[in-house]
Amino acid sequence: MTAPKISHLDHLVLTVSDMAATLDFYRDALGMRPETFRTADGTGRHALRFGAQKINLHQARAEFLPKAARATPGSADLCFLSATPLDAWQAHLAALGVTIEDGPLPRTGATGPIMSLYLRDPDGNLIEISNKAG
Repeated sequence: MTAPKISHLDHLVLTVSDMAATLDFYRDALGMRPETFRTADGTGRHALRFGAQKINLHQARAEFLPKAARATPGSADLCFLSATPLDAWQAHLAALGVTIEDGPLPRTGATGPIMSLYLRDPDGNLIEISNKAG
């Protein structure tokens, strides 16, 4: 019997300490689209959309169930691919006053070589913005 396989990531969840600051940062700095949606039980939730993916947001100490065993703001390390050249990202982030911690640096992504910049979101999550290399 063949084992079942995962095809792709639909969404992930970030636990955040300040919902408004998170929504603003991901919208302004990373170009994601904030949205509010209703679950089957009518509960209002916040998310960030980009491409065919989304990040659901949970407010710290008021998370939706089920939740991660240790839902903690600032514990994520996320890598986002972009077709926009990293020098354009550097200029954009500098104009917003967002500190780039490191990069551009060569790294290895899921499908091969990438070049990456590193920054942090309002909770201290490590954010990697990458271009496919070569």
